[in-house]
Amino acid sequence: MRDTRESRLLLVLLIAIAFALITVDIRKAEQSPMDSARHVAASAFGPVENGVSAAVDPVGNSIAAVRDSGVRHDRISRLEAENAKLKQRLGSSDRHRARSQELDRLLKTAGAGGYGLKGAQVIGIGSAQGFSWTVTIDAGTKDGLARDMTVINGDGLVGRVTTVSSSTATVLLANDPDFSVGTRMEKSSELGFATGRGGDAMTVQLLNGKANVKKGDRIVTFGSRNNKPFVPGVPVGTVSKVDRTAGDLTRSVNVRPFVSFSKLDIVGVVVQPPRTDPRDDVLRAKKPPKPKPAPTVTVTKTPKPDASESRS
Repeated sequence: MRDTRESRLLLVLLIAIAFALITVDIRKAEQSPMDSARHVAASAFGPVENGVSAAVDPVGNSIAAVRDSGVRHDRISRLEAENAKLKQRLGSSDRHRARSQELDRLLKTAGAGGYGLKGAQVIGIGSAQGFSWTVTIDAGTKDGLARDMTVINGDGLVGRVTTVSSSTATVLLANDPDFSVGTRMEKSSELGFATGRGGDAMTVQLLNGKANVKKGDRIVTFGSRNNKPFVPGVPVGTVSKVDRTAGDLTRSVNVRPFVSFSKLDIVGVVVQPPRTDPRDDVLRAKKPPKPKPAPTVTVTKTPKPDASESRS
């Protein structure tokens, strides 16, 4: 179609007619002259629209499902991350609580024995000195530590310091076969020497072969001159077995240490010995183990038969 004057006039006329129809349709919304045209268009294009909608809806629903699945996945991931953080926080709280309790026991032991301590933490197990039972602690000469100082924890004797650097120290544990300490029996005051046997076991050689000793008796350190290498009164362990061999000048007993050497964490190095021998004061301050409850036995009585029934 050429761009002539007549064509431009026709275009303007069509636009004017369109605006007029729109105006009439808006003003007479209830009964619009366009209603019949709308119905015709709806009848013609309705099936096509429904078909397109039916084809497009599954796609739209799938997209929405994927979107909702992604939202749920993000929410689940966020909740899992929050739970992990909470568990980590609770685990950390449990560790802090356990260390706090361990420190409380250590301070109670130090107070009962009159020991001046330097607290330390175990930072390494074993050493380059062969197969010795040793640990490394995070305190050294700058903290006042020196060779042959006694090391304890809240349960009792841990060992003694063997080597010291400026910031760390090596401790020979009491269960090491090369370890030896003078001991004294609770109450009877029988003297002896304890040596390590590895694991959670020690042996005490009593000087008196006829010493009256029994299973369950407790032992503490005897101490030595100038309190080196051991201070007196530190709990060592309980007698677990007595050698009944007669005729020997000495008597050997097996001892279960109070300290669990595989679970060491917070320890204390005795940098100031007690003014007087605490004797059994530290043992008395220790809580005895709770006895296991006796098993409950239920006895059911069988009723005797009636005399009249027996006669019949």
